[in-house]
Amino acid sequence: CCEGKSSWPELVGVKGKEAEKIIEKENPAVDAIIVTVGDVVTGDFRCDRVWVWVDEDGKVAQVPKIG
Repeated sequence: CCEGKSSWPELVGVKGKEAEKIIEKENPAVDAIIVTVGDVVTGDFRCDRVWVWVDEDGKVAQVPKIG
């Protein structure tokens, strides 16, 4: 069970860098990591990580969540 806020649906469509700052401010226990849709990432679950998936325009393409 992870502590603090765990997902940010309100950030879909926001610029990735802005979303990264908001996520880390709202839950200081996580590290928000920006990745482009289609990139390969590790599949392990971690309470201290949030993948911020962005499209080719750098905007959040799917709901960022702990994992």
